[in-house]
Amino acid sequence: MFPGVFAKSTPDKPAVIRAATGEQLTYRQLDENSTRLANYLESLGLERGDNIAVVSANDLHVFEVYWAALRSGLYVTAVNHHLTAGETNYILEDCNAQVLFAGASVADAVSASGEIDALNRPGRRIAWGGDIAGFDSYDKVLANASAEPRTDQPRGTDMLYSSGTTGRPKGIKTPMPEGQVDQVPDTYTAIFAPMYGFDENTVYLSPAPLYHAAPLRYCGVTNSVGGTVIMMDRFEPEEALAAIEKYKVTHSQWVPTMFIRMLKLPDEVRSKYDVSSMKIAIHAAAPCPAEVKKAMIEWWGPVIHEYYASTEAAGATFIGPQEALEHPGSVGRPLLGVIHICDEDGKELPVGEVGQVYFEREDVAFQYHNDPEKTRAAQHPEHENWSTTGDVGYVDKEGYLYLTDRKAFMIISGGVNIYPQEAENVLINHPAVFDVAVIGVPDPDLGEVAKACVQLAEGYTASDELAEELISFTKDNIAAYKAPRSVDFVDELPRTPTGKLVKGELRKKYWPAAS
Repeated sequence: MFPGVFAKSTPDKPAVIRAATGEQLTYRQLDENSTRLANYLESLGLERGDNIAVVSANDLHVFEVYWAALRSGLYVTAVNHHLTAGETNYILEDCNAQVLFAGASVADAVSASGEIDALNRPGRRIAWGGDIAGFDSYDKVLANASAEPRTDQPRGTDMLYSSGTTGRPKGIKTPMPEGQVDQVPDTYTAIFAPMYGFDENTVYLSPAPLYHAAPLRYCGVTNSVGGTVIMMDRFEPEEALAAIEKYKVTHSQWVPTMFIRMLKLPDEVRSKYDVSSMKIAIHAAAPCPAEVKKAMIEWWGPVIHEYYASTEAAGATFIGPQEALEHPGSVGRPLLGVIHICDEDGKELPVGEVGQVYFEREDVAFQYHNDPEKTRAAQHPEHENWSTTGDVGYVDKEGYLYLTDRKAFMIISGGVNIYPQEAENVLINHPAVFDVAVIGVPDPDLGEVAKACVQLAEGYTASDELAEELISFTKDNIAAYKAPRSVDFVDELPRTPTGKLVKGELRKKYWPAAS
């Protein structure tokens, strides 16, 4: 289904509510405005398979653009608004965006978009929330566009870009779906709606940026089944808890960093809010430390569900709350694809041994747009239908997958492989640690050794004694060789708004020549 169905049955029901202000977008408004935009795009000559892009902070208009594309057979690319104009231009050119929508609050990110031929034509750059030089007014475009109901509505889809934490963002382009938008569900709705019980009674809290794959797609699922999205402008731990209580949130999606931030709130703040309405709290994007997940289940009850996947959709594993307690640290068993753990040469490894994680699919479901070399690099040396996103891990005898880290983050110290995620998972549980990253730094004897970069929790002061305490704390919980040799205290760690550590930025301080 899609919002047009609910514009007829529940026209005044909120499709989206902006938590910060209470502003609403009803199903009638979402249907009418996305219809007008779809007709406008058609008037510009856009055809099935063309691409439009949106660069914006979390905003109600993003939903209108998203559904205009999905009911027009178009690709829609949501771009990280924290990028520079040059980085944004790279994505706009790479995806061949024919029309760009943008919020005035992120004008700096799109200031050079006129350099792109496709966008340097009348009516191709449209802004809301204020003026951007060279952009037409969104409100005027909407008001002047035809409101005529559409008879042909081929289903479109998204074309999103990887976060670029280990290199330049890569576009993931999947085949355009067949069929009409009101007849064929998108893949996320088909899989996750029945799995997690999304329906017309769902109230879904979205605390993350809409340019990221999971928030955008879960919001799409919620609108596809007639539920209500509660959109936060940005994640703030106490504000998230307040939104859960105020709107009686039933479903939500998080990253582990958000769990950690909420758990580190004072007890009196955490206990202040009623979270009993929550039925399903999904988390992904990074493995969750076992102790963190256990603490969340003790707090919120058996509602914490995890999946391991990627924007590429190479494969996916799932694990529920009881399984997580029985298999601490696992990201679950596969429901999409078959897992293979392989060594550097592509040889498959036995149960329990650590190697690169590949998913086998009947066909290769994705390609990196305009980059066949990257596509091939993500495939197994001998099997084109085995794909990897660079994660390292192992499978136990029951088929549960455990991730040890990303291959790019592995530290090789004196010929020994160290996966920094293990030390990070320990250190984040120390009361003095607000955030932590473990990286490899140069060493004249061993090549590189592990260093912990720690952002301290409120009330703690950096000292040599605390550094030694943190190292000892790590050694008490994992093998000594996996523990950091030193600790640097930092004001803040570089993370994307979706919670992923940008270790490449952190490493530049210690490996300036290599960077």
